[in-house]
Amino acid sequence: MEVVVIVLQSLLALMFLMAGMGKLSGSKMHVDNFDRWRLPQGFRVVTGLVELIGAAVLIVGYWDTSWTALGALIIGITAIGGVLTHVRIKDSLKQTFPILLAGVLAWIVFGYYASDLSNFPGFN
Repeated sequence: MEVVVIVLQSLLALMFLMAGMGKLSGSKMHVDNFDRWRLPQGFRVVTGLVELIGAAVLIVGYWDTSWTALGALIIGITAIGGVLTHVRIKDSLKQTFPILLAGVLAWIVFGYYASDLSNFPGFN
């Protein structure tokens, strides 16, 4: 089971590295999406930073699983916000599915490592 969770962790880190970099670089797709969602472009930058931080924390988690739990939590909460954004403007399931799937994967990874979060540096 641990190998499956590590694969999910790797997929999430890669997905959110790419998404975060796209948002921060101001790719046309992300700029257009934030306009369509009626969200300010400054929020695109903040979202991109949060996604990059979540991905980086997941990568650190290869060496310390308490970081994996934190990274998955950050991405899981971000995904909830993404799903709510799609629901708010009544996007189709096809448009909502990628962030919904990422959220489910993040919560699976978090669930697997949640007990390790108590070992996070500074918590003990």
